[in-house]
Amino acid sequence: MSTVVLNGAGTTVAEIAAIARKDAIVEIAPDVHDRLVRARAILDQSAASGQQIYGLNTGLGANLKTSVTEDISAFQQQLVRGRAMGVGPSLARDTTRAVMAARLSMLSVGGSGISPDVFNDLLALLNKRVHPIVRSIGSIGAGDLVLLSAIAQALIGEGKAEYQGEVYPSGQALEKAGLVPSGLGPKDGLSLLNASAVSVGQGALVAVDAASLLDFQRQTAALSFEALGGNPLILIPAIQHARPATGQVGEAEKLLALLEGSSLFEAKAAIQDPLSLRCIAPIHGAVAHAVNAATEAVEIELNAAADNPLVILDEGRVLSTGNFHTPSLALVFETLGLAIAQAALASAARFIQLTGSGRNGLPRYLTPVGGTSAGFVPLQKTVTALVGAVRHKANPVLLDFLPVSEGVEDHATQTPLTVAKCADMMDLWRNLVACEMLAAAQAVDLRPGHRCGNGTEETYRFVRATAAKLEEDRALGDDVSTLAGRLRAGLDCSCSVSN
Repeated sequence: MSTVVLNGAGTTVAEIAAIARKDAIVEIAPDVHDRLVRARAILDQSAASGQQIYGLNTGLGANLKTSVTEDISAFQQQLVRGRAMGVGPSLARDTTRAVMAARLSMLSVGGSGISPDVFNDLLALLNKRVHPIVRSIGSIGAGDLVLLSAIAQALIGEGKAEYQGEVYPSGQALEKAGLVPSGLGPKDGLSLLNASAVSVGQGALVAVDAASLLDFQRQTAALSFEALGGNPLILIPAIQHARPATGQVGEAEKLLALLEGSSLFEAKAAIQDPLSLRCIAPIHGAVAHAVNAATEAVEIELNAAADNPLVILDEGRVLSTGNFHTPSLALVFETLGLAIAQAALASAARFIQLTGSGRNGLPRYLTPVGGTSAGFVPLQKTVTALVGAVRHKANPVLLDFLPVSEGVEDHATQTPLTVAKCADMMDLWRNLVACEMLAAAQAVDLRPGHRCGNGTEETYRFVRATAAKLEEDRALGDDVSTLAGRLRAGLDCSCSVSN
């Protein structure tokens, strides 16, 4: 089992995915403990001096002007319980682990002032694989307090948690794992809650999945190039450098590498192919750019002190901040969703080209028997339904908020919803890629004498290892689902058909 060491800097989305999906053990670098101790001392000194500190000796939100004068530690318990307002389906196990890992990474920077013991309790909760039941609806992106309260509840032995595949009351789950409930000191509850760890943790998984699925989409598009007899000259470097849009040069290079050795380079090709084929490089380049931007934005958050209030170690003081607010993160995931939608629509368009009425020299509906055979044409409805769902998920939501908490919180980002939409789009996009893969492989089979390139031949074999050539009408939906399952397995293990 692998190990990920958190040191308050340099945490990557790949490491979060390893913790979330491969149960990697999390260790903490020695200097993290030192930072936590220093930050806690600064927080305690500031409170002892009489400074008003949000969420420590004041109420939250609209209760900001209400002082907390009695039993400050008990107030932290109240704070956690009072924000357990999440509803809807629970987060998946891997997402919950990603959220916990993201919060630990952020806390490791040392800006929260959390008690070292409470930090260690959260670390033990993750490493012992006790997974709080976290509802998915309740955050508008101004920090994920309502959702993160479920993790804080589990830590103090309240709420519910999953352990070894069973859901228990959290106190019982802790006991089975050999843990005891955590005791929250001043500000510890707020330190666990007031962050965007749900958005960041799930965003890390989406960024990893999008990068891997783009690789499969790239390979599939190259196979469609073979299937449709596309003109590979559209991919030559001179054309890309004439208008080097972001990501375009690199995508064209990768497509050319997949096609190397193909008989397309020896054939007489059309002057211009349909745009879904001719413009693959700029379309995929935009996705690659969006994936990179999302990855960068998530990794900034993973390695940042986004707390409010913030303990500024270098200055030895505590100040209120707006660092929990994530408009940039919301924007990059809205952009990623739109870029994925463009790639998905192009994939669907190529599928229609492949399965249409005798286009590109291929038999009608890609059926080798003709006559009344439906071949692949009924699958056009499935593809259209998938595209409709993708387009729906691509609609922006980051501006859809209302002022809350008596107008104190009058702006929000909807980052959790934006990230969740992208996560939902992965399954839809994956099924579209599987549909195009099946059709492209069938078309290659119906081009006698055609020779695929080295990379596209590997993609073709990948398809045929899952689904046989269509010889007579059958339930292609089953083939799509099986192939999409193989793509999902590839995403989860970060492997791909070709390098």
